[in-house]
Amino acid sequence: MAESAITTRRDRRRKALRDLDARASGLDTSTRIGNAEAFAIIVRSMGYIRFFFWRYLAKFLLKLFAYAIALGFLPWPAKMLTDHVILGRPIEDAQGYPPYWRPVIDFVQGWSPFEILIFLAVLGVSLVVLIGRYITGYDDGVEAALAEGHDYATRVENQIHGGGAVFGGVWGYVEFKVNSRMTQTLNHLLRAQLFSRIGALSMTQLEEQRIGDSIYRVMYDAPQVQEIFYETTHTPIMSTLLYVQAGITLLTTYPTMPEVFWLSMSLFAGVVIGTSLFSSAVRRRGQAARAAGSLTTGTIEEGMDNVLAVQGLGANATERNRFDGDSKESFRRFRGVALMWMLIPRVWEFITALLQTAFFVYLINLIIDGVMTPGDFAAMFVFWGYLIGPARSLGILWIRFQDNVAGMRRVFAMLDLPSEADLGTRTLPEITDGVAIRGAGLVYPDGRRALEGVDLDAKVGQIVAFVGPTGSGKTSLAYLIPRYHLATEGEVRIDGQSVNDVTLASLRSQVTYVFQETQLFSDSIADNIRYGKPEATAEEVETAARTAGIHDFIAALPDGYNTKLGGAAASKLSVGQKQRISIARGLLRDSRILILDEPTSALDPETEQYLVQSLHEAAKDRLVIIIAHRLSTIAHADKIVFLEDGRVMEQGSHAELMVSPGGHYRNFVELQTAARVGP
Repeated sequence: MAESAITTRRDRRRKALRDLDARASGLDTSTRIGNAEAFAIIVRSMGYIRFFFWRYLAKFLLKLFAYAIALGFLPWPAKMLTDHVILGRPIEDAQGYPPYWRPVIDFVQGWSPFEILIFLAVLGVSLVVLIGRYITGYDDGVEAALAEGHDYATRVENQIHGGGAVFGGVWGYVEFKVNSRMTQTLNHLLRAQLFSRIGALSMTQLEEQRIGDSIYRVMYDAPQVQEIFYETTHTPIMSTLLYVQAGITLLTTYPTMPEVFWLSMSLFAGVVIGTSLFSSAVRRRGQAARAAGSLTTGTIEEGMDNVLAVQGLGANATERNRFDGDSKESFRRFRGVALMWMLIPRVWEFITALLQTAFFVYLINLIIDGVMTPGDFAAMFVFWGYLIGPARSLGILWIRFQDNVAGMRRVFAMLDLPSEADLGTRTLPEITDGVAIRGAGLVYPDGRRALEGVDLDAKVGQIVAFVGPTGSGKTSLAYLIPRYHLATEGEVRIDGQSVNDVTLASLRSQVTYVFQETQLFSDSIADNIRYGKPEATAEEVETAARTAGIHDFIAALPDGYNTKLGGAAASKLSVGQKQRISIARGLLRDSRILILDEPTSALDPETEQYLVQSLHEAAKDRLVIIIAHRLSTIAHADKIVFLEDGRVMEQGSHAELMVSPGGHYRNFVELQTAARVGP
């Protein structure tokens, strides 16, 4: 019975994790990480070293030499101070020093304890200037960090901009500068790669991916590469070298006490065994905490993006409760991670405490028996630190990486998504003829059919209107031309070439798509209009604005075309004004095919008539495709393509289609007319 209850709880927990992953992202749902995949992620993260090899090598050598100098140098001034200054033993009787320190002993031969003290003081001041100070612990680590919380998000700024050095002083300054600059460059590189890949996803993929999750991966997951980047080689190589150096020096100087060496070796084995039991749990909880964090980010983004709908429907309380639930889930999941990292250090601290107690008991007995001097104890204390430090670092290396592995898996999962397939290899020449679609069909990945058996021709110099009821396939058909969607049947040709055979860059450089949803940036109106053509002159921007019927409004603004969108002035723009700015941006781009999705939906009749007349002028040297419902927009098109249930039912001019009794288009028009006139 108890076993059954445990199984049920485990199943519920796993289902909750699957549901959390599914809510966070529709693209990345395979989130379980085994040891083999964790190792592969670590190796892949190491690969970024190749982009910064020389700076990485400089950081590695500065850090290595810092540890080596400290290990080889610092024990012996401590021994001299204890034996020959504090205890007053003659320097001529000095014993227990390594060969490389004998020149220093010979240099101070015949000196009094006070003179030796002055020498050590001068030496200490010089070392403080060069390498900093060593008072407690076994290093003088230097860091730069901001105040932070315990969650991933608030720790990221330190991971991105922070730096560190083993030494202080002049040496530490140089190491710190190398470290911090390389860290920033590394994070910028990975963030840029991830941002670029997300932007290269196909329309179908983007529809499955929450914006908040993408933001979280770029902002908060990508910086997890830093620790793996530095520690995969630093800790194994450096700790091994330092451990060997400390072991050789210890066994050479104190050959009758190998027990200290074996005590440190047992620490390594104990820490590896004790902490490896938690690796799977750390990865699982790390993934859940990140998914919950990205879910909260997504909820914030959606709430802000739809704030007018929230206020318009009086749903502030509903939205607040939705955020409250996601935020609590995020904190709950992170508390699970924090609990693990409260427990795991206690394991290795307990093992260290046991072995350190054995070390002190062993050493004190040697001093009592007269085998060692108090100065030897000071030196051995430093050696013990340099033995257990590398041993423990190696022992906890694997478990330290597991939380970072969870973050990097999310990054690599997005980087590994197939970008929009560039099937073609040929460059599409300047379009002179137009579009020909034959037998085209489209089935979405979930099995829904959007188009079937579509045939049509659209020539440069024409205005072609796609018309039909909601859900008839108008936008899906338009998406086939710039290959936002890939036709699952038939073919789409431009100037006789299949869109599958030409490169996406050459295709989309000649096709401009103005989406129904107005997409404006927090920049000046002029820069928004010239977004697709950054080199456009002020005169060209103004011409496009005049064609879109928005120039007079812009000119009347206090800052004119320099008005920043996103400020107080932008908040007063109507939907129609924003729509016309978006249309002006599409008109300015020097492309041979212009597709406008519902361009007049938010325009008054006078502005709509002006825009339609302007489009006829613009269509003289390009193909203009309009997706629209309003009769006043489509009636003057050169060709009307009427769709219903994904099929082209009729094609022709307004006059041609209206003479067909019982025709689909004629019924569509009559319904609009009746609705406008009313009972």
